[in-house]
Amino acid sequence: MALSIEVHAEVAPEPQVARLLAAWERGQLVGLCAAGEGEELVAAMAGYPPLAAPGVVIGSGGSRGGRRWCVQPLAHLQASARATAAWLQALGLDPAACLQLNPLPLQHTSGLMPVLRARQWGGQWRWLPPQLLRAPAELPEAVPLPTDRPVLLSLVPTQLQRLLADPAGRRWLRGLAVIWTGGAPLAPDLAAWARREEIRLAPCYGATETAAMVTALPPQRFLAGDGGCGHPLDDVTLRLNPADGAIELRCGRLSPGWLAPDGSGLRPFVEAGAEGWWASGDAGQLTPAGLQVLGRLDGAIHSGGETVFPEQVEQRLKRLAAAAGLPLADLLLLPVRDPLWGERLVALVRPLPVGAAAPLREGLMELARRLPPAERPLHWWTCTSLARTATGKWQRPRWHEWLRQQHEINPEPR
Repeated sequence: MALSIEVHAEVAPEPQVARLLAAWERGQLVGLCAAGEGEELVAAMAGYPPLAAPGVVIGSGGSRGGRRWCVQPLAHLQASARATAAWLQALGLDPAACLQLNPLPLQHTSGLMPVLRARQWGGQWRWLPPQLLRAPAELPEAVPLPTDRPVLLSLVPTQLQRLLADPAGRRWLRGLAVIWTGGAPLAPDLAAWARREEIRLAPCYGATETAAMVTALPPQRFLAGDGGCGHPLDDVTLRLNPADGAIELRCGRLSPGWLAPDGSGLRPFVEAGAEGWWASGDAGQLTPAGLQVLGRLDGAIHSGGETVFPEQVEQRLKRLAAAAGLPLADLLLLPVRDPLWGERLVALVRPLPVGAAAPLREGLMELARRLPPAERPLHWWTCTSLARTATGKWQRPRWHEWLRQQHEINPEPR
């Protein structure tokens, strides 16, 4: 019989972890979801029999294309942990000696994997309440870092930015051996800031479908100035589709499929005839330093004959705004139809509390004149509620709807 567990992000997950491990001992398939998603998860699992071996059903996506409930056998999660252990060993770190701090929710792959890695490696795992990351001055006393063992941590860029903005947060980060960063693009100015502070980041790339990361950049290479997400882990083969630059990969831990929301069963991720290659939906480049992620292919727009990746434009504008001292907290670009250009970008802007909205918009519009015409947003709107998810992603359908309601504009469907 399958089991469903709702996880509350701000609550210590030890009881849920205990239930999960006990269910795996019984060979059960366990669904993990955020509070309020239980009915949706149960409906999806209704048409799928429990696995012959234990595993999880865990949410993937939600930023574009809707929520998908991804099936991952426990053996795949264990294979991912082995590949990560090999990566650490190549850095000269003993996985069994490491302490893993975990501030990410259990129902996300990056929150689940530290539990499983520690269990498989024989290392230590400790819950890090996410509210402490919003109060970095309290971190050194609340979570003192041991000096007798390496400490590992996974962060999304939003969490990293909060910690870097506080002197106590920066000192605390410098005590960590490896800080995997993923879930969203790492802005160049944020990467440069971390290098100046000698923070040992390891930008990585992965997905729920691949049981966490498939590439990772060693911290020493990051500090030396390399960009991107590094080379594939030893159980992953990676390539780019010559037609559109899509990142494609093949590995033994790819999910067998996702559960249809109507309970009608499993839908495979790999298309028939694809010889095991999974198309991620992200565009990328391969460089001597490894993988560079350009952005989502289903988010790319065609504007005036040019292909534009909104995520890259967001990063450029943030870098320009930071250099100009503009009070910008966050920025999201969405596509809208345009009769002349085909598609154009519009900008939602959240100012810092100290910033005035109108001068911020005017400053951003002036900075945008430095961009190619196809990348310049057509409209700029202040959105004080603009925020990412706990894992640093945008729920784009939500902000599409905000734009429609507030400004009577129907964005290009994505």
